[in-house]
Amino acid sequence: MSTTGEHAPSAPEWTCGTCGADWPCEPKRDLLLREYRLDRAMLTVYLGSCLAAATQDLPSPAGASLQERFIGWLPRQPRTS
Repeated sequence: MSTTGEHAPSAPEWTCGTCGADWPCEPKRDLLLREYRLDRAMLTVYLGSCLAAATQDLPSPAGASLQERFIGWLPRQPRTS
């Protein structure tokens, strides 16, 4: 496991290379929200591309869906217009 603290995904299992949790793990979610705080749409595009790659590597999970795992955790913000 990596000790760099980057919490990068390890394919084809899609687990965190730092902490071993399902990716994106809680620390990575926090990092992503800070990194993309000014461009939530780009964060959604990035996570959508990760989701697409993960669907090729992972079998359909029992219970929670991959969509929920990859993008369902994003905070919902009311539209201002």
